[in-house]
Amino acid sequence: MGTIDKLIERFKSLPTDFTFSELERLLRYFGYEKYEKGKTSGSRIIFKNTEGSPIMIHKPHPGNIVKGYALKQILEELKQKGLI
Repeated sequence: MGTIDKLIERFKSLPTDFTFSELERLLRYFGYEKYEKGKTSGSRIIFKNTEGSPIMIHKPHPGNIVKGYALKQILEELKQKGLI
């Protein structure tokens, strides 16, 4: 099992210590790119794929751990698209 496979399995288990950098790596693997709206966007980050289907989340702060509800929403989105 490769590192990306391990990351996907880890993500699917909805861990309480999943970092934003891990999430970025996972979404990049599935063809998403990170877009920031500029100085006025605050902590809102949008990930878009080639189909134009966006995933918007708030970047965690002050730490780097993604909230559980955000992981669940992203997991459901990826499942609906047949990626996971």
